[in-house]
Amino acid sequence: MSRTETKNPRESWWQRLKGGLARTSQSLTGGITDLFTKRKLDAVALDELEDILIKADLGLDTAQRIVEAVRAGRYEREISPDEVRAVLAAEVEKVLAPVARPLVVERAKRPFVILVAGVNGSGKTTTIGKLAQKFRAEGMRVMLAAGDTFRAAAIDQLKVWADRTGSAFVARPEGADAAGLAFDALEAARGAATDVLIVDTAGRLQNKAGLMAELDKIVRVMKKLDAGAPHAVLLVLDATTGQNAVSQVDMFGKTAGVSGLVMTKLDGTARGGILVAIAAKFGLPVHYIGVGEGVDDLETFAAKDFARAIAGLEGRA
Repeated sequence: MSRTETKNPRESWWQRLKGGLARTSQSLTGGITDLFTKRKLDAVALDELEDILIKADLGLDTAQRIVEAVRAGRYEREISPDEVRAVLAAEVEKVLAPVARPLVVERAKRPFVILVAGVNGSGKTTTIGKLAQKFRAEGMRVMLAAGDTFRAAAIDQLKVWADRTGSAFVARPEGADAAGLAFDALEAARGAATDVLIVDTAGRLQNKAGLMAELDKIVRVMKKLDAGAPHAVLLVLDATTGQNAVSQVDMFGKTAGVSGLVMTKLDGTARGGILVAIAAKFGLPVHYIGVGEGVDDLETFAAKDFARAIAGLEGRA
């Protein structure tokens, strides 16, 4: 499905999700169909199935879990591709269900501060804009803070989203101290009775130590005004980076205290299974997933829908 089609407002979320995950689904189910058409389930077939699952970036643990579930009660019997896909969907759902938790904005914590982290190019700034759109649609007062002060383009892009969504906007000149900007933004948000303050951050991995120190400073400075801030730390991950996303969760989690994940660009890869591997390894809540660039292409994560989409099945059974 093309990006143009993805943006079609007449499409349901299920249609956009299934279309966005088509490459991942085709990679998985094409191999399964080839492997299990008129064939008994033997050791060779199970090994080949495990290879297919690992190549889709589902992770070794999940791949082995699925293989064992397929094997159970079916060994040396003929098994259909549809049976395998049904088991695949069921096992993936079991892995994802515990982490499929929506982001809850606690209205009593005003402003509810969301710190958004992620490497450059992950879709971080666009995700912030889409979140602002959602919160504004729910009647909340939103403020965006351009904490990626190292890139003028990031500041400009966030300003566009603020204007588009009717959100307040706080920025400083390029190169300004990001922690100081975050402090000023929180102070301004408190004074303006803002419901949600979303703070963008830099994502320069060329200097990991400097980036992590900056994130740590932003958190420490905001706590001087509000001991509970930030109330949520979202890590935005680009699905197309595959295994690199795993190391990013590890790295950012140790420094910024990541509380939840947003996975973007699932429509641009055949390895959307990486989300399953991350869920199995870290157990962090997955709040949202994105399957396109349209404002409606970021939705609350639902384990059953995702599992059925990557297995090439129809909507909820």
